[in-house]
Amino acid sequence: MSLDEKFNKAAVDVKNLKTKPSDQDLLEIYALFKQASEGDVKTARPGLLDLKGKAKWDAYNGKKGMDKDQAKELYITKVQSLIDSIGLN
Repeated sequence: MSLDEKFNKAAVDVKNLKTKPSDQDLLEIYALFKQASEGDVKTARPGLLDLKGKAKWDAYNGKKGMDKDQAKELYITKVQSLIDSIGLN
């Protein structure tokens, strides 16, 4: 299975976890997914009152400069660790 196929499978699997991951895990998988699929963040940081948006932007921006393939590999690994600890439906 190619890296892209594994990445796409992980993106489907993460939606079928038995329970919702922690907020920190959600931010990590969000940031890795965005970095893997779009590359470095290209938008301005959300405003002061958008706490959720700022947290997501900060997590994504923390991956700045990471190669897309490396982000895909880390995403796949993170999703697999969540599957191992939480399980799938």
